[in-house]
Amino acid sequence: MFHERRINIKTPAEIKIMREAGRINASVHAKVRELLQPGVTTADLNAAAEEVLKSHGCVSPFKGYGHPPFPASITVSINDEMVHGIPHPKRKLKEGDIVSIDCGTVYKGFVADSAFSAPVGKVSPTAKKLLEVTECALNVGIEQMRKGKRTGDISAAIQKYVESHGLHVTREYTGHGVGKDMHEGPQVPNIGAAGTGILLKPGMTIALEPMVLVGTYETRVLPDKWTVVSADGSLTAHFEHTIAVTEGEPQILTVL
Repeated sequence: MFHERRINIKTPAEIKIMREAGRINASVHAKVRELLQPGVTTADLNAAAEEVLKSHGCVSPFKGYGHPPFPASITVSINDEMVHGIPHPKRKLKEGDIVSIDCGTVYKGFVADSAFSAPVGKVSPTAKKLLEVTECALNVGIEQMRKGKRTGDISAAIQKYVESHGLHVTREYTGHGVGKDMHEGPQVPNIGAAGTGILLKPGMTIALEPMVLVGTYETRVLPDKWTVVSADGSLTAHFEHTIAVTEGEPQILTVL
């Protein structure tokens, strides 16, 4: 969680820069996705991500962020780890894992932020359902990102969709505005009431990120002070895009 921060309306030129940041971020995800197989270490994934960022002259806003400073350019969260997993050279992917990758890119002073979850090899039916519902929940939220809607409309749509499938959304971690800073206003929780919250206006850029859990919405933070896990050890998933509110359709910025 973070304190509410100023909502920065972006100009068309600034959104164009963010769109390029988003393409680079998507290319990081594409490279990492290629490597998701048993035996690969989470540090290998981070190294691959950093190579892509370096090739574009970019850096991740994640590295060095917070207290203690986050040590990597991406987060790699496995199974019951919902978000903020720290890559490690001894942590290897295994058949049947769910892996969630979150990455940010700073390009010409603007940030793009997105995440995806994916299977490693063959996964359980529960894991498949979790992945499908979480990704669809993101799309449901994006559909609400229109001029004249409110942030509560997004939150309510995500919550209703996820809970209709018997799963749980996090209460503690939220979507957020993004732009020159990685965390701007408004906060966009994954639960809420339609018709409430901040009015959406063209030029707002928001990172929506449903985080879904199988057994409970409750979480805890590991002793590394970063990795967030489900309180009951059940599976989790996380999908995220940076989206711009326009005069018409929502514009997804973090795609190739």
